Amino acid sequence: MIKKTTFWLLACLLTINSVTAQENLKVMFYNLLNFPNEDAIPNRINDLGVILSDYQPDLFMVCELNNESGADDILAVLQANVSADFEMATFQFNTSDDSGSDQNDLQNLIFYNSSKFILQSQAIVTTIFRDFNHYKLRLNTADQATNPIEFDAIVCHLKASSGLENEALRFQMVEDLVDYLDTFPADSKVIIGGDFNFYTSSEDGFQELTDFNNNIVFYDPVNRIGSWSNNSSYLDVFTQSTRTQSGLGGATGGFDDRFDFILTTNNLLAADPELSYVANTYKAYGNNNNPSCYNREINSSDCSGSDYSFAIRDALYNFSDHLPVTLELQTNASLSTDEFIANNGIEFVGGNVIDNYLRLKINPLLSLDSPITVYNALGQVVESINANGSNYIEQDISQLANGVYYLTISSNNINVLKFIKSN
Repeated sequence: MIKKTTFWLLACLLTINSVTAQENLKVMFYNLLNFPNEDAIPNRINDLGVILSDYQPDLFMVCELNNESGADDILAVLQANVSADFEMATFQFNTSDDSGSDQNDLQNLIFYNSSKFILQSQAIVTTIFRDFNHYKLRLNTADQATNPIEFDAIVCHLKASSGLENEALRFQMVEDLVDYLDTFPADSKVIIGGDFNFYTSSEDGFQELTDFNNNIVFYDPVNRIGSWSNNSSYLDVFTQSTRTQSGLGGATGGFDDRFDFILTTNNLLAADPELSYVANTYKAYGNNNNPSCYNREINSSDCSGSDYSFAIRDALYNFSDHLPVTLELQTNASLSTDEFIANNGIEFVGGNVIDNYLRLKINPLLSLDSPITVYNALGQVVESINANGSNYIEQDISQLANGVYYLTISSNNINVLKFIKSN
């Protein structure tokens, strides 16, 4: 019965009224550590579910994804734990060749909340080692036909390891990207998320990305420029390694490097009301900036703090040798999510983005012969509400987790309504 309900809910064609005022868009980049082929820790997907459920990203950018099956598993976790509206770009195998015959199985991809973003196009930038993947996104706004708000998201994974030869390969990869970006309009809004494997900002590859003479120039939103590797002065932006124990896959050096970044163009750092970076939202997710964490495992007591609990840090430890990087963008445009609030007898009071109280207006002509039933994204009943003849209902739903929910009445011909709990 639950499966049937799930399919029925997900099959409904739903539209929504506009979500007004300022809207924050949460972005996360994550090195997935050879997912799903790396299986030293079983059922890692469950740990990813903990991470995504906690952060609730709107745009999820990844590298070290092995295959389309793994991508499908991630999409299912996002749909179950964040929003049923999540979609993914078309999975594409790497076209660059680092070991002959296209044997590289480390792919990049994005997943996005389709109620907030529309994927306009995607392209591959081939390099000497691994591809860059370029995705053009448009905000799903109410007036997108007349005033489209677009930006470009690029995902990358530069050559790993220290030494002049590897630095030169990283530089050559970045040069290929810069040549590609020369074809962009100079005022393009661009973010690039990736595992850059830079040990210092003085590396030629980093210098090339941030060169003021380029058509597209990237900036570090937190302006933590320097020699990051094994330098505890930059512990607040460290992302690797989450582990010291061997045999789990990935690096084992302990917490001592900043390899993962989200960089942005300068026009996103400006106060553009249509789309801009939200100050102080750039984080190395899971990093409590605890000085005792230097060269330790991320789930140890040495890495404790008020921002990220042990449960979160343990999930991060289990899933990857990297931490994700996150930031938020903001728009003042009215987003138009895929939902229908019809004048069919039940209406949301104050819109369908709910905090702790679900407020409903009931048409007096509507006869409610059975309770209003609330389902989660898995089609499971989580709440049953009795109207008791009232034309106004205020129901406490503070016990429900943030996410997407649906409500309907089985005994009436009522369209399924969808709301988002967010507080």
